[in-house]
Amino acid sequence: MELDELRELIGRHARAADVRIGDSAVISAATRSGPPEFSMTGTMVVLLAQGAKRLAVGDQVHVYGAGQSLVTSVELPASGHFIDASRETPALGFALTLKPALIADLLLHPAAAGLPRAQVGAAPPGIMVDDAPGDLVDAITRMVRLLDRPRDLPVLAPLVERELTWLVLRGPRGAAVSQLGLADSRLSRIAHAVRWLRERYAEPVRVDELARMTRMSPSAFHRSFQAVTALSPIQFQKQLRLQEARVRLLADHRDVAGIAHAVGYESPSQFSRDYKRRFGAAPLHDALRLNAGRGDDAARSPAGRRPR
Repeated sequence: MELDELRELIGRHARAADVRIGDSAVISAATRSGPPEFSMTGTMVVLLAQGAKRLAVGDQVHVYGAGQSLVTSVELPASGHFIDASRETPALGFALTLKPALIADLLLHPAAAGLPRAQVGAAPPGIMVDDAPGDLVDAITRMVRLLDRPRDLPVLAPLVERELTWLVLRGPRGAAVSQLGLADSRLSRIAHAVRWLRERYAEPVRVDELARMTRMSPSAFHRSFQAVTALSPIQFQKQLRLQEARVRLLADHRDVAGIAHAVGYESPSQFSRDYKRRFGAAPLHDALRLNAGRGDDAARSPAGRRPR
């Protein structure tokens, strides 16, 4: 597997900011390690060309480095930071958003008959790390090369995106990714519950209602949700509430109690305890510290979002 050209291309094009390639891919460089940052992962395949990153979802920790690919098949609340990144040796990465419609189209092709498929009723984990095969690295390199050919980029980028998605489908995590393209797969049903929770994070949640929404028994839903997200539905909602509170505190840290209520907490003291447990500092202190450090690119992700 040859990463030298990919490192050179990303380092040259992403020195100052993340750079998009078409409507689905992004390259980026992180020049500092920094503290963990919290965000939603999205559904994507990420390749690090240089450096390493630590990503935590619930109690699960994933560490991946140069030449490894990370695949996320559902949006998850995660915390991540780069390891030993510096201006001299930045972390360099590429990410491609996985589109359910494109996956569904590829699954209709006759060649897809031999692709790996998930077991019936199985709920694959939402995050997976593997060594990137050479053909995947080659296709990613060709896509990044298009930045030097702007006239060709809008024509060829969608073709390489299709190739990359196909390579992921026939790779070691293809069985999990294929479920993104199947409307009634267990992964798709869990993803529907995740979207519901994201849109209504401040509302009380009943697991029985989510189970009915996904057409599963409460016990099967809870097992599947935990298998995909590494969190229970209640833990997942708490992560969403705390992340939203952190965003609001950055905008206005003067009303901690009001923000706690807005994100769904009835008790400001419980909110402060949960917040400190998650972020390592009380809400006001954390907001002041983050505002003082704004402009730091330490947690920028090769996925083009924080913190993937």
